[in-house]
Amino acid sequence: MEGTVDGFRYGLVTPVAAYLMACLGGALGLRCTVRTLLNAQSFKAGWLALGAASIGCGIWTMHFIAMMGFRVAQTQVRYDVPLTVLSLLVAVVVVGVGVFMVGYRGAGRGTLALAGLVTGLGVAVMHYLGMAALRLAGELRYDVLTVGLSLVIAVAAATAALWAAVTVRGFLASLGASLVMGLAVSGMHYTGMAAVSVHLHGTSGGTWDGNSAASLLLPMLLGPAVFLLLAGVVVMFDPLLVLGEGDWNRRPAPAGRAAERDGQPYTPAPPHANSVPPRHG
Repeated sequence: MEGTVDGFRYGLVTPVAAYLMACLGGALGLRCTVRTLLNAQSFKAGWLALGAASIGCGIWTMHFIAMMGFRVAQTQVRYDVPLTVLSLLVAVVVVGVGVFMVGYRGAGRGTLALAGLVTGLGVAVMHYLGMAALRLAGELRYDVLTVGLSLVIAVAAATAALWAAVTVRGFLASLGASLVMGLAVSGMHYTGMAAVSVHLHGTSGGTWDGNSAASLLLPMLLGPAVFLLLAGVVVMFDPLLVLGEGDWNRRPAPAGRAAERDGQPYTPAPPHANSVPPRHG
């Protein structure tokens, strides 16, 4: 017996909230990566790690907020805690691999292709690992072609995100890139969900282990959400990201050097016309 699957139990609330979280994680990740490009003397590994964790938490949070709207009419849906936590770790680690690759080696074609492939497949693994954490009175089945399409979207989204992380520097450009990233990640998720069908084993009266969506996902989402909030505070109060490259710690240059820096020849100013000449005798 086929179950009736509904991925939009709360209408547009969960898709919109999930999209916004993906955008937030992407925006913070991009700004943290930009921080390492604006100042080569910054703690590069630390900023890249913060950026990777932000993007990973954003993707994971997006997935499980969207899953809050998932239901099967004929059975309850519960979640396995260890697999759910493992999916979060996978998201952060695989994004970290890609971010560190392009952060240290640049966005060359070979590096970008490899990093995008690893990260995209890792994000897809996170998604399907999160789906494997579902516990219900039935069996999940997937349409192979739709799953393949979701993998392509995941790799393309990851590659574009990593390219933007080391190429886009302006604030507005980063904001626009994060909106596109959120759309791509959400598209990958709902494409993967379109591949799902549920074959029920029996009636909903059966028993199975696991936590309900409300009892598990809401508390677990709180942690990554708080982390993204703290990461946002760090980015907002970093002077280099707020004021721009070099403006926050640049010392005033002497008049001659300032003129030469601006491409103008430096000519010493003549004595002031109203100056009092020295008295003789």
